Amino acid sequence: MRLLLVEDDPAMRETLQRTLARRGMQVRTAADGPTALQEWLTGLPDAVVLDLSLPGLDGLQVLDAARQQGLRTPVLILTARDTVGDRVLGLNAGADDYLTKPFDLDELEARLRALLRRSTGLASPPAQEESVLGALRYEKQNGALYAWGQPLDLTPRERALVQALIARPGHAVAKERLFALVFPGETEVQYEAVEVVVYRLRKKLAGTGVTLMTLRGLGYLLKAED
Repeated sequence: MRLLLVEDDPAMRETLQRTLARRGMQVRTAADGPTALQEWLTGLPDAVVLDLSLPGLDGLQVLDAARQQGLRTPVLILTARDTVGDRVLGLNAGADDYLTKPFDLDELEARLRALLRRSTGLASPPAQEESVLGALRYEKQNGALYAWGQPLDLTPRERALVQALIARPGHAVAKERLFALVFPGETEVQYEAVEVVVYRLRKKLAGTGVTLMTLRGLGYLLKAED
């Protein structure tokens, strides 16, 4: 795994770099926001560990700028901020996972590898080659979603959500079920985080003829317009 580690604390940065390198990762580092964005653009890492409190540009600004430039790299936010509001802000900005300090190195490694599996469509074997709903076509092997034959950019969490919903077109999938699929094994994230991913995906589906509907008390469903 090629990893970009963005952390402004020198001791923390050096410790994490050495530890993760010993675990087989190729680790590049950045200590401030502008450098992080440049390293991200030029190095094209497999995953990014991103601290929020950075000089120059903070972590959310770096993340937003990267997403605006089309970088879909999985991102794990690493920070001392530990409120639901901060987590939702990070997820809404395009992050895929969130780990608060202090943390366990084994958990960090496990979460990074889980992110990489989801981003490459290897989290689970496909039940069939593709699913079609109206103008949407979802390829389970690589997690690609097409509308009218054109690819839509999806984050790993959005891909997990699409896969869960498109497997049951016209049927509601409970928020609890979606949470388990989109945020597997993550105990620090609240159920409301699903709504953030739903909101982002709903915007991307605008104009495709397929609606992501909310059924109060039942969950969410994908429905093609007549």
